[in-house]
Parts: sequence; structure tokens; C-alpha cells
Amino acid sequence: MFTGIIEGLGTIAAIRPSGAGSRMMLEADFPLDRTRIGDSIAVNGACLTAVTISGRRFAVDLSPESLSTTTFKDAKPGDRVNLERALRLSDRLDGHLVSGHVDGVGAIQARENLANAILITIAAPTPVTRYLIRKGSVAVDGVSLTVNACDQKSFQVSIIPYTAKLTTVGFKAIGTRVNIETDLIGKYVERFTSPSAADASEDGGTTAGGIDMHLLTKTGFL
Repeated sequence: MFTGIIEGLGTIAAIRPSGAGSRMMLEADFPLDRTRIGDSIAVNGACLTAVTISGRRFAVDLSPESLSTTTFKDAKPGDRVNLERALRLSDRLDGHLVSGHVDGVGAIQARENLANAILITIAAPTPVTRYLIRKGSVAVDGVSLTVNACDQKSFQVSIIPYTAKLTTVGFKAIGTRVNIETDLIGKYVERFTSPSAADASEDGGTTAGGIDMHLLTKTGFL
């Protein structure tokens, strides 16, 4: 689990094929103190496992699933990436709960300066935008951001100077593809209220008494 508060940047040092996937070597801009082989590291918002570590360099394996659902299939040596190590239970949760499981890929559609902020509009597929709400949370390349506005085809976020300086979001050009992870809560609520999500019983049937729109209305949630 992550927070969307980026620790620092890194650089892709090398990518080589590994079966149907790839192995990617990265170099962090910050010391990887107390990071061990097997630890989770979010790279541009995707939760990956460190399989080798040497100083500030570490390697991760990219499965076919990771390559098909993220921007890593377009990655190349020299690319800059956002890095965040997994959350400790004792840490402050400064951003929002980010799983590191990318929901889809979007593309930067527009950039506009407004006072000290950069307004960025990102085009995204409907299976992603359906879970976005105004003033809700979204992770873009692993960066925890607030949704300013959204519709079925795109959403807008505001980047403050601090975020622009310390993450890749600040310098990405129009047309650049980005990893998107929506907030967990909306997906669980949809699952629990879906008619097809009735609780399965031990004999393979279904049980009554699940959460539905009637129950939510009756108990005052709607």
C-alpha cells in the first residue's frame, strides 16, 4: 500500500526482455536505506517488487499483465519516473490510500498556467473516469492528486509548484501517456451494490441480505 506522496525521482537505466515480460533496472535519486529484496516500490504508480538492489540501483520484473495495463511498454532507458516505497503502518497518510494497481492509461490533453498552479487535463477511458468524482482522489503516475473536474472522457487536476518540482507530472508534455489509479472506495461500493455481487454461500448458491440501494436508502446513506 502507498500514499501517492512521491519520495523522489529515478531514472530507467536499462530494460531487457525476460520471457514474455521484461526486467527493468532503475537508479533512484535518493538512498534506498533499509530497502530489501522483495520489498514493494511504486514506479510511476505501479506496485513492483525489487528483485535486486545495489546501492541506489534496483531491478524489477514486469509481467505481461503489467506491460499491457501500464505505460511501461513504451518505457525506454533515460526516462524519469516517480518512486515511492511501501507505506509503513507507523507512517502518516499524507495523500490517500493507493494500491499500486493501475486501472488504466490516459494521455495529457492540455496544460494551462493559472496563477502559481498548472491545470492539467487528462483524457482517460470511460472504465476509468466512471470512478472519478469532483474533489475526489486520483493517482496519476503514482502522484496523489485532487480531481478539479471530470466527465466521461477526461478529468482535470491542479499541480502546485512543489508537486511540479518533485515529480514527473510537472514536465510531462501534451500527448504523454500516464498511469491512472482511481480511489478504491468507489470500486468497492459498486461491487457491493451490484445485483451480481450477492454473497456466495458455501454450496455455491447466493444468500440474501447483501448491500443494495434499498438498504442504503433505508439506513439513511442515500
